Amino acid sequence: MGALDEPLTKLVGDRTAKVLADSLKLRTVGDLLHHYPRRYVERGQLTSLDDLEIDEHVTVLARIEKVTLIPFRGRKGDRLEVVVTDGRSRLSLVFFNQGWRQKELKAGAQGLFAGKVGVFNRSRQLVSPDYQLLDEEAGSDAAKQFAGRLIPVYGASAQMPSWKLSICIETALTKHLGDVGEPLPAELRERHDLIPLPEALELIHRPRSQADRERAQSRLRWDEAFVLQVALAQRRAADSALPAKPRKARAGGLLDAFDARLPFTLTEGQQKVSAEIAADLATEHPMHRLLQGEVGSGKTLVALRAMLAVVDAGGQAVLLAPTEVLAQQHHRSIVEMMGDLAEGGMLGGSEHATRVVLLTGSMGTAARRQAMLDMVCGDAGLAIGTHALIEDKVEFQDLGLVVVDEQHRFGVEQRDALRAKGQQPPHLLVMTATPIPRTVAMTVFGDLETSVLDQLPAGRSPISTHVVPALEKPNFLTRAWERVREEVDKGHQAYVVCPRIGDEEPAADPKAAKKKRKAAEEDFEEVADAGAASDERRPPLSVVETAEKLVKGPLAGLRVEILHGRLAPDAKDDVMRRFAAGEVDVLVATTVIEVGVNVPNSTAMVIMDADRFGVSQLHQLRGRVGRGSAPGLCLLVSEMPGASPARARLDAVAGTLDGFELSRIDLEQRREGDVLGQAQSGVKSSLKVLSVLEDEEVILTARTEATRLVAEDPELAAHPELRTALESLLDEDRAAYMEKG
Repeated sequence: MGALDEPLTKLVGDRTAKVLADSLKLRTVGDLLHHYPRRYVERGQLTSLDDLEIDEHVTVLARIEKVTLIPFRGRKGDRLEVVVTDGRSRLSLVFFNQGWRQKELKAGAQGLFAGKVGVFNRSRQLVSPDYQLLDEEAGSDAAKQFAGRLIPVYGASAQMPSWKLSICIETALTKHLGDVGEPLPAELRERHDLIPLPEALELIHRPRSQADRERAQSRLRWDEAFVLQVALAQRRAADSALPAKPRKARAGGLLDAFDARLPFTLTEGQQKVSAEIAADLATEHPMHRLLQGEVGSGKTLVALRAMLAVVDAGGQAVLLAPTEVLAQQHHRSIVEMMGDLAEGGMLGGSEHATRVVLLTGSMGTAARRQAMLDMVCGDAGLAIGTHALIEDKVEFQDLGLVVVDEQHRFGVEQRDALRAKGQQPPHLLVMTATPIPRTVAMTVFGDLETSVLDQLPAGRSPISTHVVPALEKPNFLTRAWERVREEVDKGHQAYVVCPRIGDEEPAADPKAAKKKRKAAEEDFEEVADAGAASDERRPPLSVVETAEKLVKGPLAGLRVEILHGRLAPDAKDDVMRRFAAGEVDVLVATTVIEVGVNVPNSTAMVIMDADRFGVSQLHQLRGRVGRGSAPGLCLLVSEMPGASPARARLDAVAGTLDGFELSRIDLEQRREGDVLGQAQSGVKSSLKVLSVLEDEEVILTARTEATRLVAEDPELAAHPELRTALESLLDEDRAAYMEKG
């Protein structure tokens, strides 16, 4: 075990090590050294006290303005009130029965003060805060430590304020900076003018100037980009070295018969991407391709054509969907598109036909057994299903292509578990309906080649989107329901989307009920506006209650049905079939309709509590309307005030139909670590300095350098420190990540 892997108990003692581990997840010397400052302050550059938020743990640099000792009336004890200022605003520090602090807390002194922001008599205050004075005359350790340089402010906790953390890091730097290895090759550092890693760590924690900080960040940014790109380059290299059976469509086969029946011409983009996929399928190494594009750009059709080409070549293809509703929708639409080409072995089936089977977890035993039998004996050329396809019992005769829909909902293991069912590694096509900025695609899906569909098929109608401020202008909501009725009167259909189901059992314990409600809300990408306390908001609107109110009120007389994830599979399928057939006017649903659902006659969507959804999720939902010849309408209903960040998100969605632009806005407003969540990449959320949105040049160059290095030294035999850095990037539970085909 290297010195940087040593537990912190040896460095800072058991008690402090426990606090660091419990509150900040810092367990080793290396963890501590790589816990970088959030920001820096200069002496005299006081913290703006106007920006402090209630209940937030803060560390502020301020000047003491006034100190007052106030005895309690009629009882023993006193209250020491210290007023600090940034020169414009004031903040009270309150200490109970600690009058002795008057000797060191004197007017005019500067200090770092840390605590939780509270309110008393409409004024913000910190009760019994930790502090370190920076007055040289006081001779404090903090004053000496930060003399002549920037003061780092760390992400801290109530038990571990920033300057205590700083003292721990100083100890680690003093004792272990010499143990820090160098993961970047010397020639790479020289080419890109990067300082050594030990120097970068010292300067990030002990900068004497902004220039020091920038040099350190430049180097650390490269570390994050390069190590990640090496991991992805190794995976690409390992995948490309695997053997695969070429799957080339034969002339006059199933694909040609399908194309001849299409009632429209493929877009230029669909033709281009289809050619890229066909070329990959014809090679002797497995295809690994990401297919992304705008909502409604025809990704499923492109994937289906690839699947039919594989069937033509004697293999089988499988489509993995994240939900039963989506799997059923894919199965239904593919069978409809193929017609008698999906009736292989049946009376009336085409001579080129194959069989298309569905497999989900809630299917009956007999239906599951028949589907699995059709797959293992090869009668089913196409299989569509959910996670049920990954089960050990599921086998294929000759699996040639795996299509994974909505990649962000599947982990690397799930993707690979399905691919492992092929006699040889099958080809892989990953689809995502959420457009991803180029740099994010290179970072998250860097082991895949990327194809982009940015062209909508002819006949698609524009979608107009408007925000409905329900509290400020209740008549706007009334008008929204009138618009839904108008669309139905024209012979069209509508969706109403709610963030909650509403059939939850009431908990006996009010605290448990509150906890359960909070957990339910947190199932969504964006639960609530960051500026609003969840306790002060009503519960999110539910499908069940909303449907009841609409049937009795503004949509009385219309055929209204509900759809959500807890309905029985047969009930869900029945509702979707009747909605698709035009037998339902308004479908009140959760986000189960977010992707894949295709009902061209649906022209209107009302999204209730729209501020509780993420930007990309709203864009996906909106894509369910305007899929036919009539224009689409999407109404985003919110009770959030006009100046709130939540409303700004909704205005952004209403302002553009460009999914790539919206995904960029979405990522800017979320923690960037989410981009590298385990569900997406199998890699820890490790980005601390690198911005996948702003550091495109670094990511591009690091990708090129990583590809070159891995080509020369696939096992990194000549780069042991880089190998160590790579191992620390990968999650402990996923040690086999790199070896997976």
